[in-house]
Amino acid sequence: MRKKFDFSKARRGAVIGSPGKSRITIYLDDDVIDAFRVRAEAQGTGYQTMINAALRAAITPESAPLTEASLRKALRRVLREELKAA
Repeated sequence: MRKKFDFSKARRGAVIGSPGKSRITIYLDDDVIDAFRVRAEAQGTGYQTMINAALRAAITPESAPLTEASLRKALRRVLREELKAA
């Protein structure tokens, strides 16, 4: 590696994004971020990855409140599985 680099003609370039992801600015409470950082460090992962997983879990159909239609659908699925196993 060189001991001295000449950055006098350097320009900032665009950050290459990850496919399927968007860079946003969001304000979260400090205690929420701290809690995710502690959990992430304990699990050996990134806190932003954990926040993304928590947000994804909040929007999945399994975490949605049960409606009459979703309850009927779940009941039919369970009955089909049980009848097939019997």
